Amino acid sequence: MAARCLRGLGAWAGTSLPSWGCSRASHAGSAAAPQREYDAVVIGAGHNGLVAAAYLQKGGLKTAVLERRHIVGGAAVTEEIIPGFHFSRASYLLSLLRPQIYEELELKRHGLQVLPRDPYSFTPLLEDGQGGRPPRSLLLGNNMAETQKQIAQFSAKDAQAFPKYEAFMSRLVSAIDPLLDTCPVDVAVLSQGSLFQRLKALQGLRTLIHAGFILGKDLPQYYEVLTAPISKILDFWFESEPLKATLATDAVIGAMASPHTPGSGYVLLHHVMGQIEGWQGAWGYVTGGMGALSQALARAATELGAEIFTEKKVAQILQSSDGKVRGVCLKDGTEVKSRLVLSNASPQLTFLELTPQDFLPAEFVQRISQFDTRSPVTKINVAVDRLPNFLAAPNSSDGRPSPHHQSSIHLNCEDIQTVHQAFEDACQGRPSCRPMIELCIPSALDPTLAPQGCHVVSLFTQYTPYTLAGGKQWDQQESDDYADQVFDCIEAYAPGFKASVIGRDVLTPPDLERIFGLPGGNIFHGAMSLDQLYFARPVPSYSGYRSPVQGLYLCGSGAHPGGGVMGAPGRNAARTALEDFKNV
Repeated sequence: MAARCLRGLGAWAGTSLPSWGCSRASHAGSAAAPQREYDAVVIGAGHNGLVAAAYLQKGGLKTAVLERRHIVGGAAVTEEIIPGFHFSRASYLLSLLRPQIYEELELKRHGLQVLPRDPYSFTPLLEDGQGGRPPRSLLLGNNMAETQKQIAQFSAKDAQAFPKYEAFMSRLVSAIDPLLDTCPVDVAVLSQGSLFQRLKALQGLRTLIHAGFILGKDLPQYYEVLTAPISKILDFWFESEPLKATLATDAVIGAMASPHTPGSGYVLLHHVMGQIEGWQGAWGYVTGGMGALSQALARAATELGAEIFTEKKVAQILQSSDGKVRGVCLKDGTEVKSRLVLSNASPQLTFLELTPQDFLPAEFVQRISQFDTRSPVTKINVAVDRLPNFLAAPNSSDGRPSPHHQSSIHLNCEDIQTVHQAFEDACQGRPSCRPMIELCIPSALDPTLAPQGCHVVSLFTQYTPYTLAGGKQWDQQESDDYADQVFDCIEAYAPGFKASVIGRDVLTPPDLERIFGLPGGNIFHGAMSLDQLYFARPVPSYSGYRSPVQGLYLCGSGAHPGGGVMGAPGRNAARTALEDFKNV
């Protein structure tokens, strides 16, 4: 289909068309309807739910996954929103998925292919070129010498400091990484639990202590990284604003936080602790979009014997008179019995809407209701008939993608103050006048996503409040006005972008909540702030996936270690549930 044949679509956008093979029927081994009873039921077929199901089934438990949408994957889906264009509609990059999950579930054998990006970051500047030269830009990649040359445009000192900064952060990642695959230490169990429980808690404590030993005498410096504003950390290391602002984006992306917010350093770390094909901190595109990852996980689970059902919305978690889980009730009234229920839904949905309150402690309910889920994100998916042509890096004459097109392209990131001002706008109930924009073009590496000559563009933008000033709710006009503002910003960096647009799909925080079940539109199911991590995720004393209801577990991003397409909450929760099941 030629690009010129699509121009008549204008700014078409609407409900999603069926995505690539994502219906229930595509999963070999799935029955037409759930059986009356299973060992375990997983609520939600997001990536963590699929991971949990695979491990439960692998552990010998007959497992069913119940998904309310028509496709599996949660926020990790590929959808054909505009005819001929296949979008990673919500999540759009992969890095954090735990290496154990790749190997143990044989995801490559099940079709997962990841395309590493090098270079990985491109920040064009808005400035008048001198002597007829284009505006400057900052291109970061895996070749350290080339990256230093790019940084030296702005500061020779920063160019020398950058490898040391990378090594400093890598050491912190190596210390924290093992904590992602274990339950947080249950301090209460150390003094009150059975001998077996105490021994398990001591194992977790050893992992925590080992992290401290790795950091050694530099532990106070690393403590500062985790607790300070990222602006303070970056000011210590660097002097050039484009470099600091580019690095700061990883500290605030998805978070209702400014680079000046204490604790924003951890979110930066969260986004650099992944890997692709052994490249530490690398991010890549999934061939076929993020839905292809979910399909690989679903194939792994069903091959093991799990059953996956779409368009099966859970209305209530069922409990016996003694407070134990006994299954779930679907919206249509069907009851599915099970001894275990693992919820991939958010903590609020799981405990405030699906679970009867009779057996939940009042303090637990209060803490769950106060769990911070504020989100600054509006995701915009765009179909274009040509590549964006940036003033700072003009396109080649043949129209083929240049290296920077495969990167995360950071706009309105000339300096940290610009990012902070965007945050301040949202705090006043207004969408940012100059929003922070991360622009990605996955079709630059995966041409199967769009018709020949055309491309799919992902715009991850912030800051946009969930509720607008004066209590006003988002409507179509507000949504369109904000998208137009974003497009005007892109046009300043890449003239002709607006004329290239075929169609768009605008997802404000309420849209992300309604479609994907992300509370408040929060991509992490809850803020990744220090008061909501490790011991306290989702609430203190219940950070180990178990809940006050025996047999009910949390396996989504609202549990430790948090959000991102990581799979760790699903794997950890399944292992915990299996252990409990076999010890009863």
